[in-house]
Amino acid sequence: MNGVVEAANKNIKKIIQKMVVTYKDWHEMLSLPLHGYCTSVRTSIGATPFSLVYGMEAVLPIEVEIPSLRVLMEAKLTEAEWYQTREADLVLKKILSLKPDSRGKWTPNYEGQYVINRAFSGGALILTKMDGEEFTLPVNADAVKKYFA
Repeated sequence: MNGVVEAANKNIKKIIQKMVVTYKDWHEMLSLPLHGYCTSVRTSIGATPFSLVYGMEAVLPIEVEIPSLRVLMEAKLTEAEWYQTREADLVLKKILSLKPDSRGKWTPNYEGQYVINRAFSGGALILTKMDGEEFTLPVNADAVKKYFA
């Protein structure tokens, strides 16, 4: 195999050496560098090893929540349609405070339980409080996170 396996093992070994604290815990960290190595593009072949084996790219769990171009193309949805699927989701809204809070690092980062009432393309959301009162100003989708009740 003209050294391909040895080269791959050398690269994975370098990654593991940067991650472990002692040489005794390398086996606990092995899955993370392997996943990274198998899902990164090789310039020599122009593809990832994962795509060569399975015929498609690996999708990370975070890409399902945040609309990446790959996920939208696979689902055959426009960005606006993807945001429409998020309507009626429960979310928490990020607190964007301009003045410092006296609680310091104990200050909460998110507030409330809100329902997505309407979603627009580009990520603008109209939120509704649990009692039905609607916010007048839209909120960016980056400033909310899904709430699991």
